[in-house]
Amino acid sequence: MSFLVTSFKTPIGTLNLLADDQVLIGANLSTISAFKVNQEIKTVRNITVISDLISDYFDGDLSAINAIKVRQPGATFSQAAWKSMRKVIAGKVISYADLAEKAGSPAAVRAAGSACANNAIMLVVPCHRIVKTGGALGNYAYGVDKKEWLLGHEGFL
Repeated sequence: MSFLVTSFKTPIGTLNLLADDQVLIGANLSTISAFKVNQEIKTVRNITVISDLISDYFDGDLSAINAIKVRQPGATFSQAAWKSMRKVIAGKVISYADLAEKAGSPAAVRAAGSACANNAIMLVVPCHRIVKTGGALGNYAYGVDKKEWLLGHEGFL
């Protein structure tokens, strides 16, 4: 079976999605070619359920993306950090230090930042909800302006 890929316009740019059936395995604002997979990719108009839920998110149903199943490869700490990110509700943020603690290793603040940087499923694994201690936004792979837009859309900013 091949992976499914689609792209669509959003207020923050063209969002590319990669799925294995109904499990999202990649989401980015760069290019489809950025998805590094060793399997056939089939381009589709939309990915059933996933595309609709992401559209619902951009239409204002901020919790819609919580229903999307995700999977990405990574080390044990990264897996714990990504799982913890998904528990941060729209309109809220936590610090990298908080993320490290929630992921089970309070001293691993830099590793928490790395988990954000290596997150292959932007938006749905909401690394944009992780900020610096003290509230400064910190970095974002697609630019701080995109992070600001997402946090504004979610009612934080």
